[in-house]
Amino acid sequence: MEHYYSTYPTSKHNLRTIKARLRGKEFLFQTDAGVFSKEHIDPGTKTLINSLEWNKCRAPLDLGCGYGPIGLIIADELRETIVRMSDVNHRAVELARKNAELNGLTNIRIEEGEDFLPWEGEVFDLIVTNPPLRAGKNKVLALFYQAKEHLVSMGTFWVVIRTNQGAKSYAREMKEIFGAVETVEIKSGYRVLKATKN
Repeated sequence: MEHYYSTYPTSKHNLRTIKARLRGKEFLFQTDAGVFSKEHIDPGTKTLINSLEWNKCRAPLDLGCGYGPIGLIIADELRETIVRMSDVNHRAVELARKNAELNGLTNIRIEEGEDFLPWEGEVFDLIVTNPPLRAGKNKVLALFYQAKEHLVSMGTFWVVIRTNQGAKSYAREMKEIFGAVETVEIKSGYRVLKATKN
C-alpha cells in the first residue's frame, strides 16, 4: 500500500496549484497525487505554522517537509537564514523545490532522504515536523530521539499531533525524552507541542 511517506509514489500525477494565506501572507503551492494533503494545507500544519516562534533562529530544519509549506514560510520570514528541508518522498522533494521558486525563495536547501539521514553530523536550533503518525508510534518516537541528538543546547523541537491520535501520550513521551514539553496551541482537534533541549 502506498503512503505519503513512500519513497517513490506510483500514483498517477495530478498536478494542481493551491493558494494559502499563512501568517498573514498569500503563498502558492504546487501539489500532486502521492503527497500529504494535496488539496489544501491541512489544519494541523496550518496550526503549527501559525504557532511557531523562531526569534534568533539561525539553523532551522523542516523535517518531512512534504511540498514545503512549513519550511518555505520560515524561509520567507528569515531571508538571511538558510532553511534546511527534507523528505523521504521523491515527488514531495521535487514539489518543494518548485514551490521555493514559485514563491521567490532561494535561502533554502532541500534534500531527499529518510529521517535525519540527509543531515548526519549537522545540528539545528529549530526542528519542526508534522510527523508521519500512520507509520506507527515506534517510528514517530524514533524521530523524537533523533531530533534531540540533532538539536543544539536550548534548541527547540516543534510537532503537531491530532488530539485523538494520541497527542497527550506523545507529549508524555516527549517529556521523557527532552525533560520538559509545552503545549503551545490547542486548535481544531490538534495540539502543537514544543520541547526544549537542556
